[in-house]
Amino acid sequence: MNTIKFENKGNIKMIAHRGVSGLERENTCPAFVAAGVKSYWGIETDVHVTLDGKFIIIHDDDLRRVAGLDMGVETSNFDDLRAVRMTDRDGVTARADIFLPTLEEYLSICKKYGKVAVLELKRDMEREHVEGIAAAVEAMGMLESTTFISFSKQNMLYLRAAYPNATAQFLSGNTDEATAKFILDNNLDADIYYKSMTKEFVDLMHANGRVVNVWTVDTLEAAEQMLELGVDQITSNILE
Repeated sequence: MNTIKFENKGNIKMIAHRGVSGLERENTCPAFVAAGVKSYWGIETDVHVTLDGKFIIIHDDDLRRVAGLDMGVETSNFDDLRAVRMTDRDGVTARADIFLPTLEEYLSICKKYGKVAVLELKRDMEREHVEGIAAAVEAMGMLESTTFISFSKQNMLYLRAAYPNATAQFLSGNTDEATAKFILDNNLDADIYYKSMTKEFVDLMHANGRVVNVWTVDTLEAAEQMLELGVDQITSNILE
């Protein structure tokens, strides 16, 4: 098992989506370490707030897909979520090291291997939680090595108010005028679904000094297309 090498990527920075999720169970410490020992520039993950106000790493709102359990993340306490052990990617092999990481565990792996943390704030969060996550990043000495991303405009606004100089990308599935305006008006960078990306949008962002990331690109053909459009970063499950 190995990644697929994007040999002709030029200056594009590659980001491991949920760790190297094409090799290891997504959003787990093994997936983050797998990215750490490879050439990725950044490691992307997702952070949720639990019922008891703690931060935990998982993409989905519940554990049905990753663990086959009817447990909601925001309706469960941290300790109960943390106790769950998941199988390997084959859905069969038991592994004691596959569990939901803490925010600090994810950040510590990024820090150890010198990778940029690309941290998605999931769902609409309360101001205190956005600020608490950013403060935890700062306490780890990782604020300047973290890119915050979110589909939530409110999350981005809370972050900008508390940390005006933090690197942040607005996630969107399209490149319409409203999306571009929100990004430019709030001093954000762009993180766009790759099939929606256009040369015009890339040029507009670059003309305003903004960075363009695309998700989730898993074939060399699509990566070559993004290279031609001039994007700055590619987020991928398997391309390196």
